[in-house]
Amino acid sequence: MFFTVIVLAGATLGFRLLGVLGVRRFATWPVSAAHGMAVLLLVTASAHFVPAGTSLPMPAHDDLVAMVPPVIPFPSFVVYLTGVLELLGAAGLVLAATRRAAGYALAVLFVAMFPANVYAAMAVDGATPLWVRTPEQVLFIGVALWATRGAAALPFALPRRSVAG
Repeated sequence: MFFTVIVLAGATLGFRLLGVLGVRRFATWPVSAAHGMAVLLLVTASAHFVPAGTSLPMPAHDDLVAMVPPVIPFPSFVVYLTGVLELLGAAGLVLAATRRAAGYALAVLFVAMFPANVYAAMAVDGATPLWVRTPEQVLFIGVALWATRGAAALPFALPRRSVAG
C-alpha cells in the first residue's frame, strides 16, 4: 500500500548517502529528492505500459484504465499519455537545466491526475483508499516542488523590469 512512498524515500536516501560519500551531484537534499522522484516515476510510469495478464507485482495498463473517470474520453490513450509524461518528468528532474520546469510540470500533472485517484478510491473494487491516496499525492506534489530548490531559473522567465521613480 505504501510501496511508492518506500521507493521515493529509499531512492532519495540512497542518493543523499552517495552525496555524503563524496558524489558531488547528490550534495543537497533537493537534488537527491529530484533523483529519488525520478526513480519513483520510472517505476510508476512503467505500469502504464504493462499488458494485461502479466504477472508482475504492479497494476497493468487495464487496471489504470479502470481508474480513469468515465467523463474522460479515450481512457486508454490518457493512460499511455500520462505514462509518457511521467517518463519525461523523470528525465527532466535528472537534468539540472530542466529540473525546475520538470518539478513545476509534475506538480501540475499530479494535481490533474488526482480526480482519477478519487474515482478509483470510490468506484474501483480493491483500489487503494482515498485516505492513503490523498497524502501520497500531496507528498509527491511537495517533493516535485522541493526538488526545484536551487535549480536553474526557467528559460522562458520574463526579465524583471525596474521601476523608474
